[in-house]
Amino acid sequence: MRRMATADTAAETTTIPGDMAERAASEGLLTLGVEEEYLLVDAVEPRAVEAVEEMFDHLGEDVRDAVQHEFMRSQIETASPPQLELGGLFDALRRQRTGLAAAAEAAGCRVVAVGAAPAAGPVTRVVDTPRYHRMRERFGDLSPGAGLNGTHVHVSVPDPETGVQVLNFLRPWLPILQAATANSPFFGGRDTTYASWRSMLWERWPTVGPTPYLESYEHYGTLIADLLASGAMLDEGMLYWYARLSANYPTVEIRMGDVCPSLDDTVLLAALTRALVGTIMGDLHDGKRAPDVPHSLLRAAHWRAAHDGLEGANIDMATREQRPAWRLLRQLFDYVRPELDRHGDLELATVLMDRLRSHGTGAARQRALLSQRGEISDVVDWLARSTAGAA
Repeated sequence: MRRMATADTAAETTTIPGDMAERAASEGLLTLGVEEEYLLVDAVEPRAVEAVEEMFDHLGEDVRDAVQHEFMRSQIETASPPQLELGGLFDALRRQRTGLAAAAEAAGCRVVAVGAAPAAGPVTRVVDTPRYHRMRERFGDLSPGAGLNGTHVHVSVPDPETGVQVLNFLRPWLPILQAATANSPFFGGRDTTYASWRSMLWERWPTVGPTPYLESYEHYGTLIADLLASGAMLDEGMLYWYARLSANYPTVEIRMGDVCPSLDDTVLLAALTRALVGTIMGDLHDGKRAPDVPHSLLRAAHWRAAHDGLEGANIDMATREQRPAWRLLRQLFDYVRPELDRHGDLELATVLMDRLRSHGTGAARQRALLSQRGEISDVVDWLARSTAGAA
């Protein structure tokens, strides 16, 4: 029986096991969960294909419950179960990617972790659900081509009021995390000159952008009600701020990044995100207030992240000056180092940071490969191998 869970409910389908919840509470640890969205491409050519229903027909029982439909028929999504250990998260995500790759092969296609379709191809249709048809009718062609694919990280928080304050503290750091995930330099067969073209396409939706500064959980609810009343979103699942509260579980969800080509990049993002939330929780305990960074400056920083990735510059929110993006990511790493250590993540996160520094973002790797081979098809071949863990 095919499951019809959709993208905006993906991370809400799994509760935290009792023993994990007890350990998290007793040791003051934060749980992690990750959603990844993927593009489906032809088995030979680099173009996107509408193969999601065939994919579901071939999913193994070990991954079926972790897989959901996304907006377009050329997309598919997974959601990991909650985890305390980075190793457990890596294993869960690897199992899901391997299962998807096997199902794709059986369905005559490939699954690719990339932010936007690199090669030219047909505009695909939305998945056949009433909600997605309503979205298409209301918002038209805001998601062009084959769809846009991101990574969403969920981190537990004790209550919604604390979660709102965590969202405020996250705001200055999210552009540099976005830069680290940049993985969509090509779109429709051409180089867009951006590291994350998905980010630029995604911002056309009316509720996409930096999370506003929030006075309270009540304020958060008021803004949602206002957006619903305006018609800018059909339901709370369409609140596409770069960080938001889960509608069903006690987590904050960080959702501004491209899907990453390799699990190394995904797990590093998850580790840094959890450590950042943990560090913020300590700042809240000490009575600190989040800086109210101007919305215009945040938008500028997110634009720089989309354009430059980690290979260029971004904005130091403390000084409002341009600095090398990699240096800002290192600054974030140093800031959250105690929480990485407390959660047992420091050693692995250090290794993954070194790997990211040596090979660059997904966007940088795609451009390097294109310069060597000269064909978008070679880039898509590499992405498919990397997604399945073979590159």
